[in-house]
Amino acid sequence: MTDIRTGQAPGPLSRTEFGQRYQASFADPAFAAEKDAIGRIEEIAWLAYRDGRKAPVTRKAGPGHADPHYDLSVDWLAARDAIAAAQAAYADATSASTVLLVIGSARNDGSCPGEVSKTFRLARWMTEELEGQGMAVDTLDLSLTTSDFGRRIFPCKGCVSTAMPLCHWPCSCYPNHALGQTGDWMNEIYPRWVRAHAVVIVTPVYWYQSPGPLKLMIDRLVCADGGNPDPTSTHGKKVAEAKELEMKGWDYPQHLAGRAYGLVVHGDVAGVEGSRRNLGDWLDWMGLIDAGAPALLDRFIGYYEPYATSHESLDRDLPVQREARNVALAVAHAVKALRTGTLAAVQPRTDRPRPK
Repeated sequence: MTDIRTGQAPGPLSRTEFGQRYQASFADPAFAAEKDAIGRIEEIAWLAYRDGRKAPVTRKAGPGHADPHYDLSVDWLAARDAIAAAQAAYADATSASTVLLVIGSARNDGSCPGEVSKTFRLARWMTEELEGQGMAVDTLDLSLTTSDFGRRIFPCKGCVSTAMPLCHWPCSCYPNHALGQTGDWMNEIYPRWVRAHAVVIVTPVYWYQSPGPLKLMIDRLVCADGGNPDPTSTHGKKVAEAKELEMKGWDYPQHLAGRAYGLVVHGDVAGVEGSRRNLGDWLDWMGLIDAGAPALLDRFIGYYEPYATSHESLDRDLPVQREARNVALAVAHAVKALRTGTLAAVQPRTDRPRPK
């Protein structure tokens, strides 16, 4: 049951191959004057890659961990502390009711498309309604991954499919300094989910699916559902230890359960209903609570009309504008009900015959 299967990944790069990949980032002739300096930095990067220095700056885990003497990444510890602070604010009965409004479109006027997305406009109308109901709105615009320098969400590496305890909460796969996988946005995004009393996702459909940045965030939130909050229990990424822990019985903690949610999914030809259902199923699985039928919207805007006039189609579509605002109102109502105890935050805890 705990055999570890290997043989897929290729071997490490040669020194020459590494250099070619590293130098590709400096193809602009403007870097030519610093060729020698870049070469010296490349050598440092090569040594980090060769020696596998994933987390070069660490400190002892300390009390409260399975192994207090284990060296934990300071990056992971900072993300963990930010989540703890966000959870405290979420649980504080006197804190502002906060809604995380996620813009799932990859389009904005700061990158190649040169124009704002319809998603962005819908989100602004929804913000007006949420703020009118006394909600604090935290807008998470995932299109910044296409327009901001160094703004990235790295893909999930699938640790959970090896063993659930290997998937740490928050994710410990990044940053990986040895592989140059740094600047991961998720360490900022995790606390924003935790702080929110409700999450509203507004997104278009890209080829029957969620846009790439949204899907990347969704995959990286797998650690919020069953993730291991103590990496010392697996001594980092020790596969055998993680498998052993899971086989002893894992409780799959739901770190985001009890928050409300709403959805607005829009498209122009097909795929809106399936995408909305997929998103709802995912949020339900994590223990979030939908804010009722008015909060779950899928609509076509400019059905089979030209892309070039899609904003004009949205201008004319007053019903969809009102429906989007109604999603916001339904979510605000659900947040108030949750926080006053008139809406059950979670289902009664029962033994699950198929825990996962």
